[in-house]
Amino acid sequence: MMEKQTQEQTIMTTCSSHCGGACGLKVYVKDGVITRIETDDGEEPQARACLKGRAYRQRVYHPDRLLYPLKRVGERGEGKFQRISWDEALDTVANEIKRVRDTYGPEAIILKTSAGDMNFVHTGAMVVDRLLCMAGGYSAAWGYFSYEGGVFAELTTYGTLSTQGSREDFLNSRMIIMWGWNPATTIQDTNTIWRLAQAREAGCKIISVDPKFTDTTATFAHQWIPIRPGTDAAMMIAMAYIIIRDGLQEQAFLDKYTYGFDKFKDYVLGNEDRVPKTPAWAEQITGVPAAVIEGLAREYATTKPAALIAGIGPGRSASGEQYHRAAITLSAITGNIGIHGGSAAQRSWPAGLLPFPSMWMGIPEILTNPWEEKQPPAKDILPLRRLFPWGMGGFHVNQMADAILKGKAGGFPADYKLLYVASTSYPNQYLNVNKHVQALKSKSLEFIVMHEQLMTPGAKFADILLPCSTFLERNDIAQWTATWFYGYQNKVIEPLGESRGSFEICVDLAKRLDIPNYADKTEEELIREMVKGCPDIADYDTFKKQGLHKPRQAEPHVPYREQIEDPNNNPFPTPSGKIEIYSQLIAAMNNPEIPPIPKYIETWEGPNDPLSQKYPLQLITTHFKGRAHSQFHNVPWLQELLPQTVLISSSDARARGINDGEPVRVFNDRGQMIIPTKVSERIMPGVVDVPQGAWYNPDEDGIDRGGCANILTKDAYSPGGANCTNTTLVQVERA
Repeated sequence: MMEKQTQEQTIMTTCSSHCGGACGLKVYVKDGVITRIETDDGEEPQARACLKGRAYRQRVYHPDRLLYPLKRVGERGEGKFQRISWDEALDTVANEIKRVRDTYGPEAIILKTSAGDMNFVHTGAMVVDRLLCMAGGYSAAWGYFSYEGGVFAELTTYGTLSTQGSREDFLNSRMIIMWGWNPATTIQDTNTIWRLAQAREAGCKIISVDPKFTDTTATFAHQWIPIRPGTDAAMMIAMAYIIIRDGLQEQAFLDKYTYGFDKFKDYVLGNEDRVPKTPAWAEQITGVPAAVIEGLAREYATTKPAALIAGIGPGRSASGEQYHRAAITLSAITGNIGIHGGSAAQRSWPAGLLPFPSMWMGIPEILTNPWEEKQPPAKDILPLRRLFPWGMGGFHVNQMADAILKGKAGGFPADYKLLYVASTSYPNQYLNVNKHVQALKSKSLEFIVMHEQLMTPGAKFADILLPCSTFLERNDIAQWTATWFYGYQNKVIEPLGESRGSFEICVDLAKRLDIPNYADKTEEELIREMVKGCPDIADYDTFKKQGLHKPRQAEPHVPYREQIEDPNNNPFPTPSGKIEIYSQLIAAMNNPEIPPIPKYIETWEGPNDPLSQKYPLQLITTHFKGRAHSQFHNVPWLQELLPQTVLISSSDARARGINDGEPVRVFNDRGQMIIPTKVSERIMPGVVDVPQGAWYNPDEDGIDRGGCANILTKDAYSPGGANCTNTTLVQVERA
């Protein structure tokens, strides 16, 4: 227990709310209550927090905080609960796990998690995974919401996920192309925008390709190039056409370090299909003028070094993996991989820089799932996918509602009876929310348990709710690598009510499940052991007191520098040992929807889809400055500052008689919402934006009043597994 302080004290900690950063928070506490929150004002580089971290006090003390274990007493979704003791809650959960496992087999248990708070000890994804693995196993879904298309591209092209460079290296770039990348909102590593500002001040040319004129574009870009959603690969391939036609490619680099360039060249020049991929060809697809495409291609090929930053958003589309593979190929054609100021065009972790090797994700070892180990992987999963968290599973995450509703009769591996949810906002953040609501109400699901901090839309469907503490109410650690900070998450107040951390919850559940060796260390011992395994941190007590550790790097980290400087001793872990523009791994999959070279593949629900006659507007679901996914949605300060709206162009609004600020109906065959408009020139005609993460709030007629974008999205996935949140057609009309 913490001693109550009569004088205001200041405690340094680290925010980890999955917004893309890990920033310093200076928390002021008096009489055990948080009075205000500021941010890092220490030595440079400061890890300065955004508006979300500084507003966290209102999240901690929100009236909807879950303070006690709850048992459902109404219908699922009504939100009617009664308070129960922790003993009753944990006994019920443990007994239900045993009952379902022993009656139907472990395959009848689905565990659904995501990243949640980005910490190490209390991350629900790993601690519950460990618990259920040791209890006999469970059924998993595969598919990484944020970046599955990029994961597929990295594994098939590079053979690894070690593609992230240091943001400090922007200062070595003469040109940066921000493609679907908005770090002023998404953070994308603490201090990324500070490094962008420094690069621009040093004379770096910055160009933004995006359907939306984002805050990052407005602040940093010299040029904005609007593009139709889902067509990014076409523009990149047309850029490659200009570079190859005019002999601007780095042929020596391609000959030495890549495999299969000639096959890609044949496709680009039209030798394969008699369709040259010219800028004029791409203009008809993308809406970007041919002259703009040609100008960007020439400038990118002749400005050395140049960094192509391929953001996540364009990859969250049908055939999103083609966009990511095309971006890598452009970087290779221009020789910008493995050099200072260049880019691997991707965003996974730096090689060898994961900070806590002895205790990854806060558990003594990663256990295998006994049930999943016995099962053949789904036919459309890349075998190398095992290298990534949430690697394998019997169905894709976008099939989860169908899996619950249909079970074995629908071709799924099991009939699912128990759903365990932790560190994810289910169903709010899942495509086609209305179908997931049907699944949650299904009689086939006999028991639902959720770890949750607030009474979210999904929490209303649980049979048992386990109240979780926030990161300000427990100790943990956090880190971010592209701008290189370690954070100690100091506990600043006692947990509100009877809330507990997920690690503590699972320790108690393990005892009830007769698992004797779930955890042999306390929270403090786990953190100490992790820090001990990190060579960058010399003194644990100093790290804990300061709350932040900022290692000094001799020079910025450059991914694949070793492979480029010494390829004989450092081959790429691909079949050829090179960057595979023609992927032999993809060729072995023998899936006609995933060609071995990057190609433009037209999306469903795009401008040429017959459905566009009924629903003519393309929907994008961007990240929102006032939320980290669905976190912070109900914080009053942030709601007042940044209300949820649908962003629509002036021309599209005029055609529909819509005025700025008035409510409109946004709808398609999957759902409908009533939401205020924001009429603006900051989005291209034919495209509307409903930012993702707003909470699902249906009225008595089933019309969402909360602005939940996923009532409109399609629960399908790209052939490479990408989540298709930006492949949706809608109509907008006055309400």
